[in-house]
Amino acid sequence: MPLVYLGLGGNRGDAAATLRAAFAELSLLLKEARLSSLWISRARYYEAQPDFVNAVCGGETTLSPTELLGELHRIEARFGRNRVEEIRKGPRSLDLDILLYGNRLVVQENLVIPHVGLKERKFALLPLLELDPGIIDPASGRPFMEYLAALPPQGIYQLDAGRYDLVGA
Repeated sequence: MPLVYLGLGGNRGDAAATLRAAFAELSLLLKEARLSSLWISRARYYEAQPDFVNAVCGGETTLSPTELLGELHRIEARFGRNRVEEIRKGPRSLDLDILLYGNRLVVQENLVIPHVGLKERKFALLPLLELDPGIIDPASGRPFMEYLAALPPQGIYQLDAGRYDLVGA
């Protein structure tokens, strides 16, 4: 079974509680599921919105990438996400992304793995590296830690720690 890493985020309502509840559902899809710390990040791209709470979970799956994506969209909908009516990159109750699916490279119309924004987003890299500090980008063969080290501060901090842009958690 491939080891997958999923990004979790949200900024509507009690986002931390939503991410924890979503992880409980994801744990039913993933064997030996683990959840990173929760991280707070400023909104990017569309900045006129509340800060996000982000995390990464990892675990093994028997689902194909496409099947997994379908399950993630169903979970998002159960938590109130409406992809049709929301502002692109705007506020959302829950956003679930496939960051990595084993060492597979996937390029489909609705799905690209590794996630296209992973290497530029500390809100995804910090929790990913918390779960697996030595993880390698299957597309380039470079450690994700190298990408993180090259990024400027982005106003990211652990929810419970209050330390900004901390690399080693």
